[in-house]
Amino acid sequence: MEIEVVEGDITQQRVDAVVNAANSRMRGGGGVDGAIHQAGGPAVLEDCVRRFPDGLATGDAGWTTAGDMPARWVIHVVGPNYRIGQTDRRLLTSCYRRALEVADELGARSLAFPLVSAGIYGWPKEDAVDAALETLRGTPTQVELARIVAFGRSSYELVAGRL
Repeated sequence: MEIEVVEGDITQQRVDAVVNAANSRMRGGGGVDGAIHQAGGPAVLEDCVRRFPDGLATGDAGWTTAGDMPARWVIHVVGPNYRIGQTDRRLLTSCYRRALEVADELGARSLAFPLVSAGIYGWPKEDAVDAALETLRGTPTQVELARIVAFGRSSYELVAGRL
C-alpha cells in the first residue's frame, strides 16, 4: 500500500472512501466529523441514524454513504478521547485497522484519513502519527492508497517527516 500525506480539506478528497473521526453517538459533531456531515449533506446523518441506532464503540468502524462529497463512502471510526482518560493506544490503532477492514469489505482501494484523536480529543500528535503509520504499514489489506490529510502546515510537516 502506498501511504502519502497532503495538506488540505478531507471532504474534497477524490478517493473511494473518506475516514471520519466520529464520536460514539454517530450523530455528527465538531472538527472533522462536523465538516464531513456538512459537506456530505443530510444523507450522511440519515445513514448514520439508520445503520447505527445505538452508535459505535470506541475503536470500532462502520460505513455510510458519502452523500454530496466526491468520495463514495464515509468510513466512520470512533477514536479514543485522551482528554477524558481513554489512553489505551490499542483503541487508537484499532481505528485504523478497522477502517482498512471495512474498506476491504466495501472493495474500496483508496482512502483519505484524518489524524484520528489528534485534534479535540487531545491524543499527543507525534504518537497519533506514529500509531497511524505503524498500523497502516502493518495491516494486511487490499487498499492501494492511504492518504493522510493533514489539517494545517505543522501537522503536514510532522507526518511528512515521519513518512
